[in-house]
Amino acid sequence: MKVVVALGGNALLRRDQLPTADNQLENIRKAAAQLARVALQHDLVLTHGNGPQVGLLALQAAAYVKVEAYPLDVLGAQTDGMIGYLLEQELANRLPATRTVTTLITRVEVDPQDPAFQHPTKPIGPVYSKTDSERVAANKGWVMAPNGQAFRRVVASPLPVRVLGLQAIRWLLEHGALVIAAGGGGIPVARTGKGGDQSLQGVSAVIDKDLCTSLLARELQADVLVIATDVSEVYLDWGQPTQRAIGQVTPQALAGHDFAAGSMAPKVEAACAFVLATGRRAVIGSLDRIEDMLAGHAGTQVCLASAGGADTL
Repeated sequence: MKVVVALGGNALLRRDQLPTADNQLENIRKAAAQLARVALQHDLVLTHGNGPQVGLLALQAAAYVKVEAYPLDVLGAQTDGMIGYLLEQELANRLPATRTVTTLITRVEVDPQDPAFQHPTKPIGPVYSKTDSERVAANKGWVMAPNGQAFRRVVASPLPVRVLGLQAIRWLLEHGALVIAAGGGGIPVARTGKGGDQSLQGVSAVIDKDLCTSLLARELQADVLVIATDVSEVYLDWGQPTQRAIGQVTPQALAGHDFAAGSMAPKVEAACAFVLATGRRAVIGSLDRIEDMLAGHAGTQVCLASAGGADTL
């Protein structure tokens, strides 16, 4: 099968961990052990999050006042190179020497008129207490928003319109490579100018990784889209006494429920978009059960027809 896997940021860095190089390498080694087994059986394209990493770089850049801080698209490219290198190294260590593993820094076109630029929603960087978030917001002019019981910086998150470099990804897959691409949702670029004078320019934003991965999976005609996160399944009434896991479900049934913005909501939206566009299967669940997820025995399996034929939850 051709499998596209979106590796959640929490698989690279747990919520309670500092974003040190050692912590990230330890988590990536664990993720690589799971993913290498999948790669031995299937064609694999891997994407990944970069929210904590790009947020840390933004903090570091803002601390150095002698030069203007780099924009988010450049910081995104830097983190994609770092994370891609670590994933590529650890996967290559676990696969036969004949198997090529390669990382592509991937540009993704967005609409410069996307209303998301006026309404930042994408959380990046570390978590803060309410007091610390107010101090950081005042000092740096950042927009902060609740994230569970804490607060995080939020930035613009426009919708992905077109993944650039698809020809290279397809060529690599045809030649047996494991491809790491569209890290962090890709590097956001937008068209400027008019008519024949148009050109692509980087924009200061972060594209949602799951929505971009869904678009990439559709373009590649993947057999399965896997959205790997740090929970075993999608849950209704998360955190409430009525909390319950969802096994197999249709996109139509999921559409009748609300999920946490910036967390599970884009994962559900991405899975549903892939299934409705292709008629194929998407799975949301824990990375450590990815083989069971592919076999249909774990995670939330999103497909056109549910096991019981029901279309409600």
